[in-house]
Order: sequence, then structure tokens, then C-alpha cells
Amino acid sequence: MTALVTGGASGIGYAIVEELAGFGARIHVCDISEAKLNQSLSEWEKKGFQVSGSVCDVASRPEREELMQTVSSQFDGKLNILVSNVGVIRSKPTTEYTEDDFAFHISSNVEAAYHFSQVSHPLLKASGYGSIIFVSSIAGVISFDAGSIYGLTKGALIQLAKNLACEWAKDGIRANAVA
Repeated sequence: MTALVTGGASGIGYAIVEELAGFGARIHVCDISEAKLNQSLSEWEKKGFQVSGSVCDVASRPEREELMQTVSSQFDGKLNILVSNVGVIRSKPTTEYTEDDFAFHISSNVEAAYHFSQVSHPLLKASGYGSIIFVSSIAGVISFDAGSIYGLTKGALIQLAKNLACEWAKDGIRANAVA
């Protein structure tokens, strides 16, 4: 199995990489922090895991496209698992959010996941067994007293997973959201 885990050098992404690598998957990780990425890659190498990595700001379309070219080359045009893990939050009352806050959340949490789905589709389909996992949040299902934009973006991921699960089933690609 092959996998791409976005934001995989720390937190939930790191734990997902550890689990997949423990099952023997070959994994490519991207992270915005070169220092965290290098530290994690060193730890995984010591464990004998097959993990490579790239620095990538998922809010950048050109960087996402470059990352997918790297993944395609590395995995011979096939990908079994896309874990869209990156998520950002600026928690504040709705009336205090700015245009920049909105753009920050949408580009990192929704646009990146959507675009990664699009550009990974041919690789997932070519694998004969593709799976997309969106790391959403309970904030996408229930309400909180702050972080409305974050909740909006995480709810969007849940809906995206539902749509892709129906649309891409014919291509042998599953899509799920985990909160």
C-alpha cells in the first residue's frame, strides 16, 4: 500500500503515519514545517519505516500540484490512500473574524482537501483500490461558541466525503470523513 498524509509531521497526521507504516505501507508526508518534517523523517527512518517527505504549504495550489507530481513519480503513478489531514483554526467570535481569517480557513481546510482530491483521483483510480480520508472535526457536526469558520470548513469536508463516495465509487475509490 502507498499513502500520502498531509500535515503528517506532527499531531494526528504523525499518528496516522505511524499506524500506516506499522502495517508496512510506503508513505509520503508533507508538512509546512521543514524542521518538524526532518525530525519526524529521522525518527521514522530509525524505526525502519518507509516514509519520505516534502515541505508543502497546502494553501498554495502550485505547491499542491508539485507535491502530487512527486507522489506520482515516487509511487509509479498509483496511490492507495490519501489522508487529507491538514487543518487550521483561529478561534474567535464570529463578529471578530476578518476577510483574511476567512480566506485562511477556506484555503487550508477546504480548498486544499478539494484540490488534493482532484489531483489524486487518477493515482487513486490507477491503484485499483483508492481511499480518501478527510480529517474533519466534531465542530463540523455540532456547534460551539467560537470558531464558526472552522466548523463551517470541517462540515464542508464531511459533505465532500459524501459526494465523492457516491461519485467515485465507480472508480474504486472510497471517501470517508473522520471527526
